[in-house]
Amino acid sequence: MSVSFRIFPDRGLVFVRYAGFARLDDTLAAFAEYARHPDCHPGQKQLVDLSGITGYEADFTKLMEVQANKADVFAAEGVETLMVYFAPGQELRDLAQLVMRSWEPFDSVVALIQDDEAQALELLGQPERSFDALWELAQEG
Repeated sequence: MSVSFRIFPDRGLVFVRYAGFARLDDTLAAFAEYARHPDCHPGQKQLVDLSGITGYEADFTKLMEVQANKADVFAAEGVETLMVYFAPGQELRDLAQLVMRSWEPFDSVVALIQDDEAQALELLGQPERSFDALWELAQEG
């Protein structure tokens, strides 16, 4: 699967990492797993690391379907969800902007793009300065 995630329930944070070719079906499967997880809660901040993507499925219609499914969980109980996409490089930034446009119909999602790990973590109120440090913390728990 091209996407994996870790939930930090004590921080209200979900860390999502993509690797290789990003398929929308993989995103749907991972999101369904997240939505069923007992630590899944509306309003959790989302850190999405796109840096490992080597290519992606370009199907805007299907992307909108995926985002609508996510919005149902993110907007539950009327809460707002902050999403930070880490997208170093122009191609990944273009992908992140495409994803951000797909969030426009949903007032409950605030999406930002960053190209610096430390800044992305700071926006989310996290003390770590690198994604690897955060990911390792998840492995310890």
